[in-house]
Amino acid sequence: MKFLIDNALSPEVAIGLRQANYDAVHVRDYGLQSADDETIFERAAREGRILISADTDFVNILAVRQEKEPSIILLKSSFYRRPEKQVSFLLLNLPNLEEALIYGSVVVFESMRIRIRSLPIGKED
Repeated sequence: MKFLIDNALSPEVAIGLRQANYDAVHVRDYGLQSADDETIFERAAREGRILISADTDFVNILAVRQEKEPSIILLKSSFYRRPEKQVSFLLLNLPNLEEALIYGSVVVFESMRIRIRSLPIGKED
């Protein structure tokens, strides 16, 4: 799995994922730290990267566009504010989330649960 870490999160998250042998880049690595959400979203989709953020705007973009990619991991809880906790929790859970993320999902990490929503959002099968 390949990841793009949004500017709402520390570059340390990308470093921690790389140390665990994941292909992870932070938006700063691309010089996109001041880019708008649409640009970041497009970059993740174009490169087949899962977008990791604390910003719910990316989920809104997916809903409006009715897209199946990129998958998004959303860290919502204040528990996950420290980069080392974010990395630990991601590494603990990524193996169980791989299939959902590959096929297109929004995964929301909250303090007491993980929610998974298949993409596209709002489409009925």
